[in-house]
Amino acid sequence: MKTFITFTIYVITGFTTFAQNTFKNINGRLTLSQAIAIALENNLDIKIAKNNLESSIINNHISVAGGLPEVTASASNNRTLTNLTQEISNGTKIQRNNVANNFIGANVTGTYLLYNGMRVQFTKARLDAIQKQNDVLINVQVQNVIADVIVKYYDIVRQQDYIKTIKEALGVTLQRKKIIEVKQSVGLANNADRFQVMLDSTANIQDLISQQNILDQSKADLMNLLVRKPDSVYTISDTIFVDTSINIDTIKHRLYLNPAILSAEQQTKINELIVKEIGAQRYPSVIFNGGYSFNRNKNGAGLTLLNQTTGPFVGVGVNVPIFNGGVIKRQQQVANLNTTNAKNSTEQLLNTLQTGAVKTYQSYTNSLQQLKTERENNIIAAALLDLVYKRYELGVGTIIDLRTAQQSYLEAGFRLVNLSYAAKVAEIELKRLASMLP
Repeated sequence: MKTFITFTIYVITGFTTFAQNTFKNINGRLTLSQAIAIALENNLDIKIAKNNLESSIINNHISVAGGLPEVTASASNNRTLTNLTQEISNGTKIQRNNVANNFIGANVTGTYLLYNGMRVQFTKARLDAIQKQNDVLINVQVQNVIADVIVKYYDIVRQQDYIKTIKEALGVTLQRKKIIEVKQSVGLANNADRFQVMLDSTANIQDLISQQNILDQSKADLMNLLVRKPDSVYTISDTIFVDTSINIDTIKHRLYLNPAILSAEQQTKINELIVKEIGAQRYPSVIFNGGYSFNRNKNGAGLTLLNQTTGPFVGVGVNVPIFNGGVIKRQQQVANLNTTNAKNSTEQLLNTLQTGAVKTYQSYTNSLQQLKTERENNIIAAALLDLVYKRYELGVGTIIDLRTAQQSYLEAGFRLVNLSYAAKVAEIELKRLASMLP
């Protein structure tokens, strides 16, 4: 018996010391807002999405769409050694071997696209749509990260509430053991009662140890979401508060603002612009070009020993597509199919979100209804345990009555915590679907 009591005190003291040492570290206290801020700052998926957005911003320029002129410069200096044979109309013949020739040429040329079926405008509009889509995709990641952090944060609160309930049950068991020891000292209790309370105490302690392990693992999972060391020491002091003001009509209306829907709509727009870009290839292209050139050709023999030209030049070129084997037509057909698929995907996604919202709202309202009843039931279970304990203390009640009341209180506490958590998870999911998370 002394060994058992020593073991019990050691375990309880161990948990108390652990809690005291943890709470002593003020900097280790973690609030929900802090957890969200840390996760948003460190989350790798968000960083990837931000980089994708930055890339699309850089790429979204009129020059990428082909709307700015191109200026090129070139220069060459060619030397040749040839055998020359020339016959002039007046009968003169020139024949020389190993004639040295030198050609020097340089020019600056600028080209500007005047018209190509508005392909430049369609391409620029597509780049705008891609940038908007990447901007929306960041919000997708942000909403998902916030939801994951809040769910895991309140899961830790739930696990801590479990521990609190188990400790309360253990406290009742230890009080019952003291009563049995007093009764046994005066011959009013037998060994069966003593053995039973020892088994109950052991069971409570084992439950407490197991629950603490689950809590530690949940804390490691939260640190993983925050991209911190999994063995970081911190405390959470909070309660599960459920927002009971959510309306299904508001959720349904705001589903159209869900970033996943907005991203899908942008993808449809992108595909529509691709169709127009491909179609623009059917139209003629008109290009303006101009520049300045310098050409100098020096020959060692022949009729022309030096030929040098310098000056500006301008011109207009027209490229008219006539036949390319129907490639453009086929590309446009494929692009139209991709556009149709994008529209169907958007509609399917909306239906999925609507179904998820309705089912989640049903779970939300059901949990709230059960939660109201379970709160009352928890009060009754606590009152019953207190009453039966007093009866047992006075010697009126039996140990079986006390164990039954104690088990009822423990189960009621677990149900209350589970229902609170279930309602909170449903609330978080509804707000995530409606883009209402902070």
